[in-house]
Amino acid sequence: MPNAPHAAPALAPTRHAEIAVIGAGVIGLAAALRLAQAGREVVLIDPEKPGSGASFGNAGTIADYAVLPVAQPGLLRDLPRLLTDRDSPLALRPRGLWRMLPWLAAFSWNCLPHRCRANAAALAEMLADAGRRWQELAQAAGGGDLLKDNGCLYLIESESLARSGAADAGFRRRYGVQLQELAPPEVAALEPALPAVAGGAHYFPTAMHVTDPGAMMALLADACTRQGVRFIAARVDALTPFAGGVELQAGGERLHAARAVIAAGAASAPLARQAGERVLLDTERGYHLEFDMPAPLLSRPAASAQGGFYMIPMHGRLRVAGAVELGGTSLPPDKARLATLERGARRFFPDLPAPSRSWSGFRPSVPGMLPLIRRAHTHPQVVLAFGHGHLGLTLAPLTAERVAVLLDGGESG
Repeated sequence: MPNAPHAAPALAPTRHAEIAVIGAGVIGLAAALRLAQAGREVVLIDPEKPGSGASFGNAGTIADYAVLPVAQPGLLRDLPRLLTDRDSPLALRPRGLWRMLPWLAAFSWNCLPHRCRANAAALAEMLADAGRRWQELAQAAGGGDLLKDNGCLYLIESESLARSGAADAGFRRRYGVQLQELAPPEVAALEPALPAVAGGAHYFPTAMHVTDPGAMMALLADACTRQGVRFIAARVDALTPFAGGVELQAGGERLHAARAVIAAGAASAPLARQAGERVLLDTERGYHLEFDMPAPLLSRPAASAQGGFYMIPMHGRLRVAGAVELGGTSLPPDKARLATLERGARRFFPDLPAPSRSWSGFRPSVPGMLPLIRRAHTHPQVVLAFGHGHLGLTLAPLTAERVAVLLDGGESG
């Protein structure tokens, strides 16, 4: 029978664990810490340094206001223009087009008004208490000083953008987002270093940001170690569910676990298939530039409505992050995307120094922009926890809570 539980493998594994968490990004770290705090025996498996990848390279925002899905009706109308404009915040690498057609078809369906509304309602529920959850997680990791709670600005650079911004503001308010519409003088009072912004800004007062995502990830990894989590630096090459649990092959060794959590971000889809799950998961490549400076130019993140990027004050530097680039993981980074970010940042701060460093990495995205946090249908000893797109950092504590409930036999919420 297809997908029936296999007999237990004949060869003895070299290691045993109660719970194996595959992936040591922010989702895997938060889940492992939550489970270990509850007294569970946890092994965390990842070939890369814990907390690297998109967990390090993100915009650092705890975006409790992000109820407006990327897949929305207006985007469907503008998709051809956006995908051919090199300066667009959304780009599609032509060489990746044919491979992505099933994903793009499902994405287009999720742009329909009724799907957008349903996805927004689900996102609103998930985001409602993101700030409190992150305060608790940061304190547990000893990183409370890296979490700032002075809100986020969404800069509206023209009167024409103000009209579409008003529609966005109404949409967000319908789903419970706290939002203040600021006139240009009010923006200047909050952030004196910014140039005049013709359309003012939307201010999200309950948003937070992490001033050093890499440092926060290191603290989460240390907290996991203190709680007894074992780290295995290896790639999981095979996942085989059987009647008594899951066998993993990683780094030339075998591991038997009673339960497994797939939280491997962009690398999750092949593992999910081995658990009997065929999911439409693809990747968005994100980029950032950093400009070292002794004092921050901003006191809170500021996003450009026109350019679709964030400027984020971080310890000793300004990070400029953004871009949604679709096209898979095999193509090299596009230097033009970094140039677009730099031009955008210099529209606000012409005297920035030369960029100190750059980064690109992959976010795992599903067409509806709602992460998969559930048991595998055929093999419930496997829990899926991936597909967070732009909201991996924001939703990590909630995902950890839901994973723990699922592993205890409950429902995810």
